[in-house]
Amino acid sequence: MNPFIRLHPADDVVIARAQLVGGTTVEGVAVRGLIPAGHKVAMRDIATGEPVRRYNQIIGFASKPIAAGEHVHTQNLNMGPDKGHFERDYAFGADVKPVQPLREATFLGIKRADGRVATRNYIGVLTSVNCSATAARAISDHFSRKTNPSALAAYPNVDGIVALTHGTGCGMDTEGFGMQILERTLTGYATHPNFAAVLVVGLGCEANQINAWLATGSLSEGENFRTFNIQDTGGTRKTVEKGIALINEMLPRANAVKREPCSAAHITIGLQCGGSDGYSGISANPALGHAVDLLVAHGGTAILSETPEVYGAEHLLTRRAVKREVGQKLVDRIAWWEHYTAINDGEMNNNPSPGNKAGGLTTILEKSLGAVAKGGTSNLEAVYEYAEPVTAHGFVYMDTPGYDPVSATGQVAGGANMICFTTGRGSAYGCAPSPSLKLATNSTLWKRQEEDMDINCGEIVDGTASIQEMGERIFRLVLATASGEHSKSEKHGYGQNEFVPWQVGAVM
Repeated sequence: MNPFIRLHPADDVVIARAQLVGGTTVEGVAVRGLIPAGHKVAMRDIATGEPVRRYNQIIGFASKPIAAGEHVHTQNLNMGPDKGHFERDYAFGADVKPVQPLREATFLGIKRADGRVATRNYIGVLTSVNCSATAARAISDHFSRKTNPSALAAYPNVDGIVALTHGTGCGMDTEGFGMQILERTLTGYATHPNFAAVLVVGLGCEANQINAWLATGSLSEGENFRTFNIQDTGGTRKTVEKGIALINEMLPRANAVKREPCSAAHITIGLQCGGSDGYSGISANPALGHAVDLLVAHGGTAILSETPEVYGAEHLLTRRAVKREVGQKLVDRIAWWEHYTAINDGEMNNNPSPGNKAGGLTTILEKSLGAVAKGGTSNLEAVYEYAEPVTAHGFVYMDTPGYDPVSATGQVAGGANMICFTTGRGSAYGCAPSPSLKLATNSTLWKRQEEDMDINCGEIVDGTASIQEMGERIFRLVLATASGEHSKSEKHGYGQNEFVPWQVGAVM
């Protein structure tokens, strides 16, 4: 097996499959010094200011002369003098594919009265504001199968009671962008099919008034959706007691469900990558992309997000946009992020993280080119803003930050009933109410952190599986998990703390 991976004949670098030592010959070029696994080796002499290509795409510019065989990383590669502002060919719609007849696959889902299909069956406790978080947690803790197993013993079809609390809801403009995002996020969760019922707990005097939110979201109370606040109820103890009593009323109805065969068209996956490394764009991301293409071929939906992590690769998505306005909306969101980071004294290349860099990723351009591989090759049907309801089927895009919990929260609010999460450094993420599958990019991570990983895409790097084979395995695992098989993160109890709505604007 070659000790390196070449991704494209025109690339200026190759990727070390394992650590390379000085003197090792790579395509006739002698390696200079140690090259860590997952990192890049120059295959030619590169002058200062010259673009450097991986995936046959620009990942940055030489910040000083690079000799053939040298380690290419932060010491000699950056975004260039224009910080990544170079010409990109958006070629709107150039790679759009003809629509194909849908294929058929099923999973065991839970059909709701309105026709939507759930992959899980929770009761949710949401909060309007951080001030009611403790009361909400106390309500859900009463129903913990670990500390109080008798509370849910009679309700085996209920996956659990989860409190999804957050750190905002007050000290903000009641009509501002931040409040709009929070209301939209809470509405998406309150109406999510994976919740059989929802309880909302407020304080009473917060900026995010429950009644105003209900009106904005066109929500109304009913037997499976109840709201109240601490101040009107008479304090914390009474609030907790009331919440427990209301959930006890909801439980028999929530339990009255059964799983039955449903079309894979009812699966909506939020695509995430976190703790990425130099193998992410080689193994797990393209394998997940193949699984996405399979899901779309069966009528399902996949949501690519993390706009700061498609920066520099957006032109690969605009080429797949079914209409010019779809591609333009993505370009407009990129421009918004450039402005947003600038006014906050940052820049797009503040991402990648230190862990990404330790794993071999040097610039946001390089990270993004690997990240977009999660989206496969299907047509881009629509672009949504954060937490907007996803109504289109197929491959779509949602504008979110790159921070995984915030991004996934927006996707679930938009309707994602599954999350697929690739990681090379090792993420310990989980999600509620939508199960999350974790895909390891390399076998070293799989062996080290197998208790958190659901599938090892490192087999692609090892040469024992193809991207297509791994993609099919991911697709089968998605169907099994959507049918009720527990993911690793669910077994560990992840999900309640990972609800993080995007907080934008001044905290006052």
